[in-house]
Amino acid sequence: MLHEDRYGLPLSTASDAAASAYREGVDLMLAGWTGMAETLERAITADPDFALPHIARARVHAFYQQGDLARQKAALARELAARRGTERERSHVGTLALAIEGRLPEAIAATLKHVESWPRDALVLSLPLGAFGLFAFSGMADHDRARHELCERVARHYGEDWWFLTMAGWAMTENGDVARGRAITECGFNLRRANAHAAHAVLHAMFEDGSIDAADRLVGEWIPTYDRAGILHGHIRWHQALGALEQDDAARALAIYADVLQPTATQAPPLNVITDAASLLWRLSAYGHTVPKALWTEADATAQKLFPKSSLPFADVHMALFAAATQNQEALAARLAMIEQRLAEGRLPAGPVVPAIFRALAAFADEDYASCVQTLAPVLTEVVRIGGSHAQRELVEDTYIVALMRSGELPRARAALDARLHRRPSLRDARWQAAMG
Repeated sequence: MLHEDRYGLPLSTASDAAASAYREGVDLMLAGWTGMAETLERAITADPDFALPHIARARVHAFYQQGDLARQKAALARELAARRGTERERSHVGTLALAIEGRLPEAIAATLKHVESWPRDALVLSLPLGAFGLFAFSGMADHDRARHELCERVARHYGEDWWFLTMAGWAMTENGDVARGRAITECGFNLRRANAHAAHAVLHAMFEDGSIDAADRLVGEWIPTYDRAGILHGHIRWHQALGALEQDDAARALAIYADVLQPTATQAPPLNVITDAASLLWRLSAYGHTVPKALWTEADATAQKLFPKSSLPFADVHMALFAAATQNQEALAARLAMIEQRLAEGRLPAGPVVPAIFRALAAFADEDYASCVQTLAPVLTEVVRIGGSHAQRELVEDTYIVALMRSGELPRARAALDARLHRRPSLRDARWQAAMG
């Protein structure tokens, strides 16, 4: 019997159990749902020579920064696909392996080539589409547009598919078409509610259109259905904490932090552990709320273990938040030196914006707000190169606006707030404007 995946692509296994578990495991991965690793392991057990569950399992390892295991499984998948895989499966495995190995330019090229031949290979198509995807972490200044255009090119191959609607809607939202993006994402969410990526994408649209109360209700109603071990559980609550800050409710934001974001409480992948913790604590402090020093110290200790060396610019920027907030000049200088060396050697695609953010954050923490403004102003349009989403990167713009206000540059602060309020509603921005008179 010929087995196929959910998108009608042939699978090189004769095992009903392996094919069924693989289909289920991929759907769980595309939904960001719990059980993906265990389900893929069932597929591997049912047919150890079937390459695709091995490479999918490798990707789950990569999510959790288990690099050695991820590369080992990717290497095995390459061997198995070479022996028994179809042309599509060999290309699928090779493309995912490049991403797992951190070979981003090659992985992007391989993804685009693969999708031209097999546009319904959703697992490969997923590689460039997320906030932590290949496009976002490529250093591209136009990765929001690139994601949207890629989705537009392949949309006719997917129709009303819950996963594709989720990702296409999110790409549309991040590219500036918020109303249409939200509507499309909500269609995908309604087709499959057990879909953390859809809940997350809807929250991004609500962030952009100012639906803070609706976002809070969505999380409150939906999060009980999602296990705390889910890959996006903590990050979805992080969005709820941002909503609390919009309402000027620092106590609630800190309670959410203690419940699911604090390193001792979270079950998130390492990149989410450091970025969610650092960005929320920094926002709290920058907005004028008291953050217990112990929270910074504890989170910084975990971050140093998870990301001891310079890596992705997005991670490095959040490590700079820890170093600046804890006044760890040595750590800040050491990481900055590594980044500048990579820049000089042409190995930092995000470019000069990364060291500039480092220096600006250090100046802000030292209360040298004029230097912070002077450093950030020329690179604000380049912050997009570090990756992540609008909601995550807005932290840098917040830092700039607060520095303007604290350095007495109120006309420039008003202008920055006016521009942002024309883009999206914000209770916090409105409060800041009112405070300036």
